[in-house]
This record gives sequence, structure tokens and C-alpha cells, in this order.
Amino acid sequence: MLAGHVAAGFLGKRIAPSLSLGTAVAAGLAADLLWGLFLIGGVESYEIVHPGRTIMTSEVVTHIDWSHSLALDLVWAVLIAGVYFWWRRDRRAAWVLAAAVLSHWVLDFASHKPDMPLAPGIAWYFGLGLWASIPGSLVVEGGLWVLAVVVYLRGTQAKRRAVHFVLWIGFAVITLAWYNNIAGPPPALNYRTAGVASLTFFLLISAWAFWINHWRTAARG
Repeated sequence: MLAGHVAAGFLGKRIAPSLSLGTAVAAGLAADLLWGLFLIGGVESYEIVHPGRTIMTSEVVTHIDWSHSLALDLVWAVLIAGVYFWWRRDRRAAWVLAAAVLSHWVLDFASHKPDMPLAPGIAWYFGLGLWASIPGSLVVEGGLWVLAVVVYLRGTQAKRRAVHFVLWIGFAVITLAWYNNIAGPPPALNYRTAGVASLTFFLLISAWAFWINHWRTAARG
């Protein structure tokens, strides 16, 4: 649920305006950033049991207990929010960051088949399987993404006209990547390659959000 996770960051920025958009988006993507690192390090993995034409028609078994389980996401949320509060002394922003990190499990619970772990070592998995329906995913996650973009744009204004160009390129790239996650082919079996590609992509999204935050300010009125 790429667009949904980025949307959580955009909405978090509106709830806590003092929070950098880049920090909020990175918090929404925290589990996926960790997943990339853990794939590279061999801590986590996945198996394509029955490959299909798309991700949805493939049977993919994931081992993501350390990056995506509810228990560990709670730990990451507390750590990230705690460090931010220690650094900035901004209670509201810290709570928003914690919520953004935890929202990752909630959104993946809605979109994934029952493969979202509760905690490492506990064989309880959850998921509503929204991704089984492309129209449903487009309506639900797409609606959340559009809402977040509209709310953010209505609450901010660009310092320079050229910023609009970079902003909309980013929106388009994220939207296309999100659709590819739904209807695209299953991932490659090379964990290190997949980890490097994923980590690089999520870091670039976060960097884009930091850049946008620098060049957009709160709208007058």
C-alpha cells in the first residue's frame, strides 16, 4: 500500500504543521525502509510459491516479522517518536510520528492477504485482502491518496512556481509505482537486489518530501 503509506505522512503534516513533510513521510514508510535493510542483510525474505502474471495472481509467502509485525511496529513507533521528542520537544509532532509508523500495519492489514504478522515467533497472521480487487484498491487506497494530496495542497503554497513541476512529478511517480504494486509482476527472487531497489526508492520518496517541505509554506489564511 505505497500510496496509502505516503498519504499517512501528508495527512500527518497537516495535523502537526511543525513536523517536516519528509519526516512524516519517512515515518509512514518506516516499515518498508526497514524491510529493505532487512532484505539486504538476510534477516527477512519472501518466497514466490506459485508465480502468476501479476502480484495479485501470485502466491507469495513473506517473512517480515521484524519490519512489519504489529509488535515490532509498535517498538519502532515508540523509538522514532521518542527520539524526535527528545530532539525537538514537540509532543504533538511526536505523537503524529508514532501514529504514522503504526498506520503502516493498519493499512497493510487492510490491503494484504492474511500474512501480516502479530509478532516474531507467533504464527498468527492477519489481512483483509483488499489487494485481491484492483477496483477496490483503486477506490479505497486511491481515495485516501487523493484526499491526502488535496488536503496538503489546500494547506500549503509554493515559494516558487517551479516547485509545482517537481511536486506533480513526484505525485505521478508514486501513483504509477503504487499501481504497479497492485497490477504489476511479482518481485524478483534476488533478495539483495530487491532490498537495494526498495530501499533506494523509499529513500528517494522521503528525500523528495523533504525537498517539497523546504519549498512549500503554510497557506495564508
